Amino acid sequence: MAVPKANKKEKQLNMESLTWNDLTWINIEQPTEQEMEYLAQNYSFHPLDLDDCLSRIQRSKIDEYNDYLFLVFHFPVFNQETQVTISSQVSVFISEKYIITLHKGELKTLVKLFKECQIDEESRQEYLSHGPGYLLYRLLDRLVDYCLPILNKIGDNIENVEEEIFSHRMPRAIREISALRRDVIAFRRIMWPMRTVLGSLEPKVRRFTKTDTLDNPTTDMAVYFGDMVDHVDKIRDGLDEYKEIIEGLNDTHDSLATNRTNEVMRMLTIIATVLLPITVVASIFGMNIPLGPFRDSPLSALYISLICLLIISGMLYFFHRQHWI
Repeated sequence: MAVPKANKKEKQLNMESLTWNDLTWINIEQPTEQEMEYLAQNYSFHPLDLDDCLSRIQRSKIDEYNDYLFLVFHFPVFNQETQVTISSQVSVFISEKYIITLHKGELKTLVKLFKECQIDEESRQEYLSHGPGYLLYRLLDRLVDYCLPILNKIGDNIENVEEEIFSHRMPRAIREISALRRDVIAFRRIMWPMRTVLGSLEPKVRRFTKTDTLDNPTTDMAVYFGDMVDHVDKIRDGLDEYKEIIEGLNDTHDSLATNRTNEVMRMLTIIATVLLPITVVASIFGMNIPLGPFRDSPLSALYISLICLLIISGMLYFFHRQHWI
């Protein structure tokens, strides 16, 4: 399939391209119906693949055709507005003469890599001289490595929440735990299907790789993709570990909150129990009836106070002997 040259219409689209030897990389940010129409007119892509570029597919996938591959990947991005980890889709068309990437521009490492190849000839030679298969590997490798700092950030947040749990900021801690659980679940949903796709990708893109230009052509691309799969496994293992830690922190938080509630209820019960006989004594002596030696004594209020103190002391002593306080 011939690669069309950039024309006036292409420059009006959200599309940039760069070429090294016989390989062209076309990068489309914020794709719209106009870009899809351009691809449909200039390439023999399946219409369903073009529709998938604009839809939010929930899982990564590979569609294999005679002269090209269509790939869909999802990578995590932290949304600053909603404070939620969301999925950012990257669609890729790859053939012998070209590689086309479509994304929303949210993955900064992908945007930065294309800019590097645009302005630096050495970068173009490094990434584009080994064929589209090798370029695809470098793209995916950088995007996978981009997930590691996000994973480390979640680990730091977990440590902060652990400190908050054992402090007096319990309401804030439960909100943080809920946010972390949501981020880990979203992260796992993004990374889980990617392992299968990356594991089966190398044999499919082997025909698009110039192995004779690699430093060690005997290794082909299996070692490179295998290393990338190892990184994905590391991320998945880390997410599984964080999921268990968060569940443990949530159980710990519930236990501490329950214990603190029990402590408060115990103290309130003791206070109510101590005040109950005092209330009875005060009610009896508050009635307008003669009560023996307290009837005409000027120290009747003092006597009543001493009786109340005696009752309080006796009850507190009894509670202490029973190890209730």
